[in-house]
Formats: sequence, C-alpha cells, structure tokens
Amino acid sequence: MQGWTRRAFLLRLLPAALGGWLSACRAVLRPPQTPTPVPPTPTPLPSPAGIVAAALEAMRREDPDALWALLTPASRAALSREELRALWRDTLNTVGVQAVEIEPLALIQEGEAAQARYRIRWKTALFGDLEAEGTLALRLLPEGWRIVWRDALLWPALGEGERFQVEYIIPERANLYDREGQSLAVQGEWVEIGVVPGQIADEGLLLQRLARATGLPAETIRSRYASGRPDWYMPILALPADRLAPFAADLEATPGVVLRPRSGRIYAGVAPQTIGIVGKIPAEELDAWRRRGYRGDEWVGRMGLEAWGEPYLAGIHGGRLFIQPAGTGNASPRRIAERPFTPGRSITTSLKRDFQAQVEEIFGDRTGAVVVMDPRNGDLLALVSGPDFDPNALLQPSSPPPPPGAFFNRATQGLYPPGSIFKIVMMAAALTHGFNAGSTFQDPGYWDGLGPGYRKWCWLRSGHGLVDLPTALTVSCNVAFYQIGFALYQQDPDIVPQMARAFGLGAPTGVRGVPEEAGLVPDATWRAQQGGRPWSVGDAVNMAIGQSDLLVTPLQIARMLAAVANGGLLYRPRLVLRIGPAPGQPEESFPPEVQGRLPVPEEALAVIRQGLLGVTTHPRGTATWVFRGMPFPVAGKTGTAETAPGQPPHAWFACYAPADRPELVVVVVVEHGGQGSAVAAPLARQILEAYYGLPRTPLPPPPAQEDR
Repeated sequence: MQGWTRRAFLLRLLPAALGGWLSACRAVLRPPQTPTPVPPTPTPLPSPAGIVAAALEAMRREDPDALWALLTPASRAALSREELRALWRDTLNTVGVQAVEIEPLALIQEGEAAQARYRIRWKTALFGDLEAEGTLALRLLPEGWRIVWRDALLWPALGEGERFQVEYIIPERANLYDREGQSLAVQGEWVEIGVVPGQIADEGLLLQRLARATGLPAETIRSRYASGRPDWYMPILALPADRLAPFAADLEATPGVVLRPRSGRIYAGVAPQTIGIVGKIPAEELDAWRRRGYRGDEWVGRMGLEAWGEPYLAGIHGGRLFIQPAGTGNASPRRIAERPFTPGRSITTSLKRDFQAQVEEIFGDRTGAVVVMDPRNGDLLALVSGPDFDPNALLQPSSPPPPPGAFFNRATQGLYPPGSIFKIVMMAAALTHGFNAGSTFQDPGYWDGLGPGYRKWCWLRSGHGLVDLPTALTVSCNVAFYQIGFALYQQDPDIVPQMARAFGLGAPTGVRGVPEEAGLVPDATWRAQQGGRPWSVGDAVNMAIGQSDLLVTPLQIARMLAAVANGGLLYRPRLVLRIGPAPGQPEESFPPEVQGRLPVPEEALAVIRQGLLGVTTHPRGTATWVFRGMPFPVAGKTGTAETAPGQPPHAWFACYAPADRPELVVVVVVEHGGQGSAVAAPLARQILEAYYGLPRTPLPPPPAQEDR
C-alpha cells in the first residue's frame, strides 16, 4: 500500500463498516412498513359493436320497439315508445318506403362515447332509391352502451323537429274497354245533386224536378234531406254529367238545389263482379297503400279487374319530396327528390259489352252463373254472376247495400258439384281404358253392383234399356256410368281422378284479372288427408255421375268443354287482351295460350262429340225438346247436381255451337234451380240466339219427366 499506513486504512474503513452495520441495525429495529401498492391493470371498456349491430338491424327491420329499447334512459324519457312508433310509421309511410338497406361503415370509440357511421338506402315506391350516410351516437352507461336519440335516425338529412312532406302529382285513372273499344269503366264528370233545406222556396216544384232528373220517388228524395238542419248541404244523388245535362238548367234555377261537379268513375253497368269497382282506402289498409306511394285519399280498385289492374290503371304517382323545417319560421322547405308521374294504362278485355248486357238480361234475377267462351282461343265473351249489383249506385251518397253475395263472382269462384256434366270426363276415361263406342250397358232403372243393400237408381226409374256408350251420354244414363266408374276403379282407383285433372279440374285455370277457385277432385290421397273413412268403390261410383266430393267452377266446365270442341286443346281463359302503352312502357298483349292437351285421341273425342250432339238432336236426348227448330246444330250436356238434403238440385247446361264448326261455348248453372234441361238449357238457347242475332224463341213448356 503506497501512501497508505495500516492505521490510516483502518480509520478509513471503519466509518463505512459502521455505517453499514448501523443501517442494518436500523432495518432490524424499525417497525415493519407497508409496501407501496402496484397499480392494477385497467379493465378494457366494453365494445359498442353489439349494440350498434342491434340498432342497425332494428332500423333495417323497421322495428321501432326494438330500437326504443336500445335508447338511453334520457332519450326514452323524452320520446315514448308509442311516439317513436307513430313517428317511424309516419315517416316511412310519407316517403313510401318499401324496403330498407343498411350498411355499417365505421365505429369510433373514445372512452365512454362512441359514434357509428352507416349508409342507409330506402327503396321507395314514389322516388326510387334514396341513399344517405348517417351516424349513431352512443353513451356507455352502467347498464351498457345505449343509443342517443336524434331525429336524424329517421333519415340522416333530418334536423331536430324536421319532417318529410310530399307534394303528390296523381295521374288520371285509365279506362277499361271491351274487345270492340266500348267503355266498361271510364273517368268522367259527375254532378252531385244536393239540397239545402233552409233555401227551399217551393218544395213541390223541387221534388218534381228532382224526381224527373234522378228517377227517384219524391218520398225517397224528401227522406234524404228531411233530417238536415236549415243550413246543411244534404246529398241526394250523383249522376254522370251527360245524363244530368237535360235537367241541369231547371235544377240550377230551383231554390234549395245545389249542384256540385266532380270527376269520378263511371261504369257501363255490365259484368260488375268482373269489372269490379273503385272505393276509398279503408283505414286498416292505409299504411300499406301509403307505402305503395299513394297519398291515401285516392279511390282505388277494390275488386275484379279494377283491383287486379290497379298498377296499370292508376299509373305511377309523381311528386316532390321536401324536408319541412321545424317550427313556424320563414325557412323554406328543402326539396330532396322529385319524379314525374306516369299516366295510367288502359285495359282492353275480351268481353263483348252489348252481348254481356243481353246475357245478363236473359239470366235475370236468378242465382248462379253464365260463362261464354270462344273455344278457338279461350276468349271470355261474357261472364255473368247473379245476384249482381249496380256499381254506379254504390258510388252514390247513402247508397243502399247490394244483395247478399252480390260481390261474389260465381262464374270463377262458385264451387258446385257438376252432376251429369262430369259424364264427359267419365266417357273419356272409359274410351282410353278398354271401352269403345260399341260398348253396351243394360239399364233396368237401377244397379246393384255394390250389393243388394246398396242399390243405385237411374234418374229414369223405368230404365233406358240397352244403350251403347255414345247413347249413354246422350240420354245421361246413370246406370251405364255407375258400371264404368266401378270397372275403372277395379283397374286403378286413380284413373278417373287423373283424367279429371287432365281436363283442367281441381286446379286454377290461370285466368288473369279475377280471382278464381281451384275446385276439388277427390281421391284416396285427399280422403286420407281429411282423416275420414278411406276412399272406396262407392265413392268412385258416386263420382262417376258428378257427385261425391267433386267440386268445379263454371269457368272450369267452359274450358273443359272448349277442349272437347276444339280437338283437345286446353286454353288459358283469356279475359285481358292487352294493356295500353305509357311513356317508356310499350303496349302489352296477351295472346291465346295453350296450357295443355287432353290425353284423349281424336277418335275418342269424336265419340264424345257424337254423344253430346245427340243430347240436343236424338229423339231420346235430354235437351232435344229445348233445341227443336234451332237453325244450327248444338252439342251439349245437361246436368242436375244434388245438393244438401231437402234442397232443390243445381241446374246445369253446357254446350258448344255450331256443333260442326264450334265458335261458342255456353255454360249455365242455376243454383237450386231444378232440372238442367228444364231450367238451364232454355237459357243457353236464348244466349246462343242473342249472340247470333236470332229472334229470341219463346221457350216451350218443360216435359213432365226428370232428367240428369
């Protein structure tokens, strides 16, 4: 150690050693100290992504209840669930929103606040697609993330208190025409006639002039204003302007009479169930119509072609979409969308207006239906359903209700057992499964093929004797068709149901413009689905004469018979011929359409036609007495369909003419009318005479015997 003595070294070392020791002693002698705590790792804030997804989905589904449940308590306190429902519904209805698409764009979270950007697209009936980007504002609360309500959630461009407003441009409703261009339903000028009781100077003169103009009895006119206060306007009747014109000057000069012109629908008054009628939108349907771009106070198609053709006849509304500023300041509405209107498109039908009116006159006040079809193309020339109604009368103030069932189109929706009309189908099944024109049947007036305890009677209790197959159809021999039904069931229970369906029964015909029923062709499968007793040979035998559970519409029978007449082609019944053009929309035509072919060879159809011709020409034909003296041959089939016990049967007659070159099919059914030959066939003859411009032949008295 250079420069250091041992003593000096120790002196230098001692303080250091002592200090270390003393420190150690202090550490031992001090009371224990609490260590400084280490700060915990912060718990991450929950993500708002789930709430954002739920909110956007609620907006897409148009579910304000689900959205309201996601709002902050403050937002829910300021806007009740019911208020949000009404606000949401009114906003989407006003704009005519039909679908909502939402796409999330970005989510930004800053502590306990977040914003979610999204793109929203409304598909609207009136303005096409509207698109904007919006933002959801969120707050983290003890119960989790919640949405802050802003009116911009209705639509991003809306400020607080702002609402949508639409200025509608409504095109005039287009017309309905018959095949020759005659009007069936048109927009025209009406004049509503009213009375202000306190202004009447000469009640006798007023009643006289009103009765002459309206055709109403004076007592009826007086009853329509008698309860009014002196200064009330009391509507009496509305008339087309051209009909009122001869009386207008006198009425305008009569104190107490008030004339109010208005535009509206005017009907030709024929085929009301088929043409249909317009009416006000019911309150329960208002939301749905507004979503379609309607203002809500329009008159729209309520039934028939008026309802089916609404998208064509009404055209497409035009309009301007504004955002109305909040409050009552001087700020102007902001226009955000606009679209011009598209005119309505006329509909031309296959009906012949004047002929339709003649058929309705012939059918009278009976209950039932008439279908007249061209078998060469499926065109419907007349559709009659009774009872009917006057559509113009229903548009009147205080109009009385129509008869019960008057709106029901029995021609396309009425379901009836066809009775012996179905023997046409049975004969086709027989001729394609072992029978031929020379097959014979012995009819003593009854048949015991199901056993002696189940005797089945022919309608002619004395029996038809020995008949071949065409004659069996001509005389409508039940016993022959019992035997056919029994034999075909033994071969295969499905033969007859399959043939019936091949003839177009048991399924809609596909007619455009009016509702229709499918009918019913029963079989073993159907019976099993009903849970009742199994389908049996007894059911098949009853079905062979058009009974059992078999149900058809008059339209189906017309289509079926047309196929027999034209060589086997099943046409789609054609009611709508074409839809007129509009800007950007060309005329749309519906040509004749063959939907199928009968699975019956021509030689078999010829045998069926032979039997049908005999119905009106053979000495034993069931309708020969009706068509005696007809200047051209008619082929047809009578039918008398049993209904509920104690009720008269339905009377049927279906025919085509001329039999050698078919141009017309006529089907008549009279509910609970009685015998087909005595009730329905004479009406069919008069309809044929009307079509061909022949004098209407006085009907001969019916024969004493029954027919089928």
